[in-house]
Amino acid sequence: MEREFISWSDDLSVGIQELDEQHKVLFNLINRLFNEAFIMRNASVASEVLTELVQYTIIHFAVEESLFRIFNYPAYEGHKAQHAELTSQVMALKDRVEHGEEINAELLSFLRGWLKKHIVQEDKRYTGFFAEKGMQKNWAKKSWLGKIWK
Repeated sequence: MEREFISWSDDLSVGIQELDEQHKVLFNLINRLFNEAFIMRNASVASEVLTELVQYTIIHFAVEESLFRIFNYPAYEGHKAQHAELTSQVMALKDRVEHGEEINAELLSFLRGWLKKHIVQEDKRYTGFFAEKGMQKNWAKKSWLGKIWK
């Protein structure tokens, strides 16, 4: 039975469907990681999900950072630095898991806390900026990213 470790709610929305859907995928991956590590107790699958989470996080950050460059977002450098910091931390955690360390509650709590805090405190700052630049809130067509990681 799947359990939800991290929950999406509309108050986390940045108001841009593409980015909200990507954030939901990140939530889904963290939930899968939790379930494999703690409910199913399947360390090898949990490790695979962690790898998937790292890969998708890098893709998501690249999408955000591309939008920042395209629209000349003034907080680009600071936001990019936060992405680099998390990527570095998660890669180090992934490396530790690959060398035999178990995925633990501390790792999952860190990921959950960081993601929620980052969305609320940092990502929501770009919503108004992108709207002023004319970015569409909703898709004209369904995203390719959501099809891969659901």
